[in-house]
Parts: sequence; C-alpha cells; structure tokens
Amino acid sequence: MKIVRPLLPVAGVALACLLFTACKGNENEAISAPPASTPAAAITQSQPAQTPAAPDAPVALKLATVDGGSFDTAEHRGKWLVVNFWATWCHPCLAEMPELSAMATRRKDIDVVGLAYDDIEPAALKTFVEAHPVSYPIAQVDVYDPPKVFEAPTGLPTTYLLDPQGKIAKRFVGPVTPAEIEQAVDAGGKAAGMP
Repeated sequence: MKIVRPLLPVAGVALACLLFTACKGNENEAISAPPASTPAAAITQSQPAQTPAAPDAPVALKLATVDGGSFDTAEHRGKWLVVNFWATWCHPCLAEMPELSAMATRRKDIDVVGLAYDDIEPAALKTFVEAHPVSYPIAQVDVYDPPKVFEAPTGLPTTYLLDPQGKIAKRFVGPVTPAEIEQAVDAGGKAAGMP
C-alpha cells in the first residue's frame, strides 16, 4: 500500500496531461497539401463525394449537413473557406464556435463549415447543434474514416483555411481565433495580389 500511494499523484498528472493534449494541439502550420496516406471519407450513412487534394489542387468535398442540406467546397470558390473539425465533447471547440459564427456573419469574404469529428448518433448531433446554433453549416464526418482531402485530426479543434481557389492555405491545430484567421487571410490575399 505504501508503494501505491506515491504512484497515484504521478498517474493522475500523467492522465491529466494525456487528456489535455488529446483535445488541444499546439501548432499552427502552413501546409501545401495533405499526405497521400490519409484514409478515405464517410459521413453518417452515406459516402461523401470527394477528390484527394494533390499539391496545389483545390479541395473537392461534398457532404450532407445535419440540417438536411448539403455542402460543397466548390460552391465557395472566390471566398476564403474555414473548415473547422470539432466535437461536442471538446471544450475549446465549443468555445470557438460562437466566434467563428460571428466572423462568418461579419466577413462576407470568409465562409465557414463545421465538420463534427465525433462518434455520436446523427439525431443527437442535430439536437446538439439546435441547442448551440451557429451561422454556418455543420456536417458530420466519420471518426474512423475521415475525409481524405484533409489530414485526419490529431487534436481538436483542427482548422483548415482554404484560399479563394479552394487550395489549403493554412492549418491550425488547437483553438484558433478570428483574428488569427483574418491575419492569415489578409497575408494570403496580399501575397496573391488580392485587394
């Protein structure tokens, strides 16, 4: 019993560290395209139409949304697109949703889509989204078979910023603020010769 007691605090600290890093990453990375070894995509009961993103190629992804609609990245060409992987159990994800919603409403040159990376029944997700409304569409992706056009999230939230041509401009691992997204948009727009 004397040996077990000193190990309990150590085990508790190790568990806390593991839980903290499971929900929050610590990197913001600029990337050109995901690796080719990323798994195929699926949502709830249907297979989304998608095309793997080659380097410097636009992301092609079509998903059913929880409200019964559909979302197609191709329909958002000409605007910046924020693709936010989140989960109902991820507190940093839930904290950034109202901010992303406000940014999507305020900035007409930026669209947002939420991808629920959550092992939850579709009806339960729909109820959750109705209780936590946002101004942007939400689609559910299969945690065991996420969209291959993006790297599978290693921490949540994970956010991709697609440029107006639909190419991956930046990846944020961990919570992201609208200011960080807008800074990347402004820097990317100037680099591409946009106003």
